[in-house]
Amino acid sequence: MDVVVRSLLEGARLAVGAVAIIDVFRAFTTAAVVLANGASKIVMVTTSEEALTLRGKGVGHVCMGEVRGFMPAGFDFGNSPFEVSRIDFGGKTIIQRTSAGTQGVVAAAGAEWLYAAALVTARATAQALASAGVGKISLVAMGDNGIKRTDEDELCALHLRNLLEGRPGQVEAVRQLIWAGGEIARFNDPARLHLHPEDVDIALDVDRYAFAVRVRTEDGRPVARIDAR
Repeated sequence: MDVVVRSLLEGARLAVGAVAIIDVFRAFTTAAVVLANGASKIVMVTTSEEALTLRGKGVGHVCMGEVRGFMPAGFDFGNSPFEVSRIDFGGKTIIQRTSAGTQGVVAAAGAEWLYAAALVTARATAQALASAGVGKISLVAMGDNGIKRTDEDELCALHLRNLLEGRPGQVEAVRQLIWAGGEIARFNDPARLHLHPEDVDIALDVDRYAFAVRVRTEDGRPVARIDAR
């Protein structure tokens, strides 16, 4: 099994085999939360206009996500795992657009198996990737807008690689390195009310969920569900 760590949108385009697109702050933490809270599936798109159009056509019930960090006009929810953690999404289809995570999913055309990954689903994702039975595994850290590397996504990729290569990993060390990094301060900035300290608490709750988020193509679009295997 050959495990390759890649980064950003270019890494997503180059990814092959069993692929994990990683977005810890905050897209795929939020995706895991809404699935755990009963959503049936998440349709992932690249633009807010596409999301609103699909909701208007009845493809989904709820638009969720961000543009430059902020909830787009007409959306139901932003990109905060804390805000959606209190919502019952029972049976609803979510349409998600973010600046990094969903862009990477759409770009990963070379994937045989595709997962939307974050620390909250780390161990389950590693197990799912390993059980895919393909020779190459690609771990793609999406970073800031898919163009700038960030500690949390790179460290999540390294943690997944450790698990895949038979090492236990050190969860607390991963958390501490992320806490020491440059992304945390913005969650405590009073000028950024769309960011919550509780977002970090949830995002760094490693293995909060015992499921992986599998992405398949349905009707020409990437659709994420709890991996049923």
